Amino acid sequence: MIKHALLSCHDSAVLFICVPLNLTTCLTRGERAETISSHQSLLRLFTSTLQPPDSTMAEEKISIDDVKASNGEAHLDDPTIANGLGDHKRSDPETTGQKMKRFVLANLLVILTVSAVIVGVFIGLGVRSAGLSRTQILYFGFPGELLIRLLKMIIIPLVVCSLVSGAASLDPKALGKLGGWAMLFFLVTTLIASAIGVVMAFIIQPGSSDGKTIAQLTQDASHVPEAKEVIDSFLDLIRNIFPSNLVSAAFQSYATSYKFVKNDTNSTNFSLEKVPFGSDVDGMNILGLIVFAMAFGVALRKLGEEGEILIKFFNSFNEATMVLVSWIMWYAPLGIMFLVAAKIVEMEDVGLLFASLGKYIACCVIGHAIHGLLVLPFIYFVVTRKNPYTFLLGLVTALATAFGTSSSSATLPLMMKCVEENNGVSKHISRFILPIGATVNMDGAACFQCVAAVFIAQLNGIPLDFVQVITILVTATASSVGAAGIPAGGVLTLAIILESVGLPTNDLSLILAVDWLVDRTCTVINVEGDAYGAGLLQYFVDRTSSKEGAELNKVRVEEEDPASRPEISPLIEKQGSLELEEVAGPKPCEKESVM
Repeated sequence: MIKHALLSCHDSAVLFICVPLNLTTCLTRGERAETISSHQSLLRLFTSTLQPPDSTMAEEKISIDDVKASNGEAHLDDPTIANGLGDHKRSDPETTGQKMKRFVLANLLVILTVSAVIVGVFIGLGVRSAGLSRTQILYFGFPGELLIRLLKMIIIPLVVCSLVSGAASLDPKALGKLGGWAMLFFLVTTLIASAIGVVMAFIIQPGSSDGKTIAQLTQDASHVPEAKEVIDSFLDLIRNIFPSNLVSAAFQSYATSYKFVKNDTNSTNFSLEKVPFGSDVDGMNILGLIVFAMAFGVALRKLGEEGEILIKFFNSFNEATMVLVSWIMWYAPLGIMFLVAAKIVEMEDVGLLFASLGKYIACCVIGHAIHGLLVLPFIYFVVTRKNPYTFLLGLVTALATAFGTSSSSATLPLMMKCVEENNGVSKHISRFILPIGATVNMDGAACFQCVAAVFIAQLNGIPLDFVQVITILVTATASSVGAAGIPAGGVLTLAIILESVGLPTNDLSLILAVDWLVDRTCTVINVEGDAYGAGLLQYFVDRTSSKEGAELNKVRVEEEDPASRPEISPLIEKQGSLELEEVAGPKPCEKESVM
């Protein structure tokens, strides 16, 4: 007979332990108690090791569901979904209305910005008939003034932090290569833009129009910049590269003025000498800030681990600045609309202006269109073999902002946002090259300056020979490097070109009369050239990294290829002989050789 001891561990789990009865009957009372206590301890051991099967199944089910969810296989448990019989709305194609809604939401900022320019033109034309006073015009353009102030507020932290973090994240050799390629691109495109300006001016002949009509324009010479010697202009450029005070460089720059000093040779004869002297004028010295930020970033990289904390600080500062830029972008359409409208209201006699300088305006605009829509996209296509107009569509918001603000520096924050989010340019490239391009690359300004120089020469009946034309080209290309990224910055450098070829600077007032329009197209071309430069550098970096990766993979494959190693190497022979010795045992001849 068998005695059954029953232990229930769970409702669905029962443990039977069988004890032979005849073994327990033949034992004494003490031995029997000892046996029972040992059985009880055995039962407790089994009880502690057993787990409720329901909880185990639940845990297994949860773990399996987690695995399915992570692998995307959860839908296989549902036969309706697995067989495609689930919600039929998911498989329906989008309607035209849904596609339009998705397109509008994805490009809402672009649509608002372009619409703001068009609406601003109509508002300006409509308000002109109201006859607003100068004070009322100032109040009318206040929303546009606010946009300019917001963008200028963000320029210094954006330029300094982006260049410090960009220079610190790049290897000095890579930094030198990127800078060299960027300067080559900027130099070539600026030279091409200057050539286009000269050719268009000789074809259209803007200065050969009726001189009486042009003479009717009111020439206010109060805003004409003072003419400077060419050597002093380039020395000022070098001085501004190395500012004496970084704080003052944020709002002032160095400029040379002249004063006449009396030289007494004797009591009756004396001469006047034109002596240059320097002074600080209002205007941000962006070139000096750029050079300092790049040098500071390289110095932080040289510090190694000690400079990591400060590099992280500038990176975080840069990211926070870009968040502010994204907020300002949504105010840009409203500001651009009032900027354009207020500028149209300010114009005094539009008919006379276009009648007298229409050919000059057309010459500048056509030259900018050729350079921006044909030359720059062609260079980008030849180098990258990609669609350049797809790249251009991603810049619409920044280009419209450039047209509204007429400032390359003010457009810089939005341009960074566009090239990074829409055109796939990495942050360390865009934030390194775009601030440099906003100061150095002035394609539109170079084209406009060449047109203006030939226009003034034709207006005054001064023929230009081949040497003078080459001088205009070279001077326009070189002087555009130091042109300030501010409204009407190109007019300041135009005086240098006129002085270099001996043309009168009195007619600069005519250029200022239509500069409000021409300078906007100049700014659009300037920022477009910066963006294409960033795209080309991104392609250059991608191609270089892919080549290095391919070469590295090739080296690794060659190292791991067994065919590259001979099969009869001494190591393999020795290892194989040792394995044979272990299997077959030592041979007598080997023993004799060892002994």
